[in-house]
Amino acid sequence: MSGSWNVSSYQRDPAPAFSHPDIAIARSPTLRHGCVMQRVMIIGQPGSGKSTLALQLGDMTFLPVFHIDHIHWKSGWVERDWAEKTRMTLDVIEQPAWVFEGGHSATWLERLARADTLIWLDLPVVLRLRRVLRRSLRDRGRTRPDLPDGCPEQIDLEFLSYIWRTRHTSRAKMRGLYDGADPDKVKYHFTSLRDVHNFLSNLQTALAIGNLGIPHR
Repeated sequence: MSGSWNVSSYQRDPAPAFSHPDIAIARSPTLRHGCVMQRVMIIGQPGSGKSTLALQLGDMTFLPVFHIDHIHWKSGWVERDWAEKTRMTLDVIEQPAWVFEGGHSATWLERLARADTLIWLDLPVVLRLRRVLRRSLRDRGRTRPDLPDGCPEQIDLEFLSYIWRTRHTSRAKMRGLYDGADPDKVKYHFTSLRDVHNFLSNLQTALAIGNLGIPHR
């Protein structure tokens, strides 16, 4: 997503209403009863799997997916200024449907106000460090889908240090956002990869049953 910013050019086809009014059919303790999923906010510290989960949800629900790193960075690992990042983020959240993953916490409250669903990936720091390092080695020199063109993956020791240094402060900020969300928000707090797997499995079961209002593939 290099060059000029165009939200509509980054979206998939318009998504149908995503609801599960009778999710009990799927015998799922993870999916919340009676919720509508049209705007999903995913937060989590680096290496928690935000972009992967966002892409999986987008593929399953037809909701358009937005990655904060497409907003944070320009081609060549050039960081956008704060005001431009804020404007671009607010442009996204005004859209009728989205799965939006990532930071720029200055806009979290606005994003949460528009979201109907909040997912917090709260995985252990050692696991996250291992995943980031493995990803850097695996994709070194290539640009991942959640990054703009011209931002090839690289091994960044400072980034690994940042993950370790902010493990407590960043988590506390996310805890505050999660706990302070209005009661009408549907919230998921995942602390393990198994939690994420079970969520996706339950969601897939509900889709297969056909009680979510989404066309079968």
